[in-house]
Amino acid sequence: MNVVVCGGGNAGLCAAIAARRAGASVVLLEGAPAHMRGGNTRHTRDIRLAHAAPNAAATGAYPEEELYADLLRVTGGETDEPLARRTVGDSTQLAAWMEAQGVRWQPPLSGTLHLSRTNGFFLGGGKALANSYYDTAQRLGVRVVYDAMVRAFASDGACVTHVIYTDGAGDTAANGGREVRLACDAVVVAAGGFEADLEWLRAYWGDAASHFVIRGTPYNTGLALRALYDAGAQPAGDPRGLHSVAVDARAPRFDGGIVTRIDAIPFGIAVNANAERFYDEGEDLWPKRYAIWGKLIVEQPGQIAYAIFDAKTAGRFIPSAFQPQRADTLDVLAASLGLDGAALARTVASFNAAVRTHGPVDLGALDGNATAALVPPKSNWAQPIDSPPFYGYALRPGITFTYRGVAVDGDARVLRAGGEPFENAFAAGECMAGNILSRGYLAGFGLTIGTVFGRIAGANAAMPARARA
Repeated sequence: MNVVVCGGGNAGLCAAIAARRAGASVVLLEGAPAHMRGGNTRHTRDIRLAHAAPNAAATGAYPEEELYADLLRVTGGETDEPLARRTVGDSTQLAAWMEAQGVRWQPPLSGTLHLSRTNGFFLGGGKALANSYYDTAQRLGVRVVYDAMVRAFASDGACVTHVIYTDGAGDTAANGGREVRLACDAVVVAAGGFEADLEWLRAYWGDAASHFVIRGTPYNTGLALRALYDAGAQPAGDPRGLHSVAVDARAPRFDGGIVTRIDAIPFGIAVNANAERFYDEGEDLWPKRYAIWGKLIVEQPGQIAYAIFDAKTAGRFIPSAFQPQRADTLDVLAASLGLDGAALARTVASFNAAVRTHGPVDLGALDGNATAALVPPKSNWAQPIDSPPFYGYALRPGITFTYRGVAVDGDARVLRAGGEPFENAFAAGECMAGNILSRGYLAGFGLTIGTVFGRIAGANAAMPARARA
């Protein structure tokens, strides 16, 4: 009779639209209030799509095999191959499907490295994307309930019969909320990961989690994910797996979004609290490496690091919401960042002496301008940091989403602990992305997974709903 979709971000909206178009009656439960709807989708701006030729979303061809090879490269081959190939293959359909839901495309943003061919940028960013999907869903007749925190699933063996949620601003029935028991013929869980639950993060990361900055919505607390586990769902993904990037240390604890991300690292050097470099800043193109830097910073003393660059590269990357520290000398810059000036001077001098350039620095390609006999090396874009003024950002690990979720099959059905699927429970988005993203990340690929499996989950959820009608 009806499909209940848990989660009001990209994956949940795609599921709701697909289920409604397939003939089901759909209720979408969004844990946030209306003005905060959309989950982490609000902070996105682009999606990675395979395509055989240029189109409205991208400037050149990006074959399926190239996208799949890029995925293997960032995950080290640790991915569920059938699910990954399904994601890559179905991504070829998404540009046209998204347009049909009201999405419009815009040229790539200035300062983005090598994304114009691989990624489509939607006009107005993630907020506009979510609004387009909400408009489409509600026009189709999807009923949306806000402030609806999913807390449990009642089941009869392999079949989910009810979704239990708290309706209202109160987080429990005893705290101003009203507990609702909603009957369903099928359920799609697309309520994100658990990155906003600091205690859950602390269980895996210890005290380091105290320094995590949560880039996205404060409503992704993992309640629906815990409810799936309680109902017998099989966990999947690395418990410590994170999409985490370097963000400005001045960012708010929650919901700072993409404007707090720091893209300066490949343009200079990154040092820790001891003013020592700790990783290759030029290992690969930034869209394939930016999402490793949050975890790298977690491993540094105090979970803090610093991006250092000079006048040669200032202004050549997408700016953050905050201006960097600026000084005419490295010593003054170090003092403004709380670093030891002599230690930073030694690190920069050692780096400068090791630079071996073979031609102009090309920030849009792997240019081979590298360091020699330096540990760690810088494999590309190496150039001396010697042109004042000097700049620096203090960096914290910014957590976007967690990789621990539930196992699913190719039809997006949630698998039970024994490996058999639930008859009518499906999952999409961040709560199942860990099947595909064991580690590492490709810019825009989380949205790809959510859109592909949101559509699959919604269409398949409508089938048992129709069968029971």
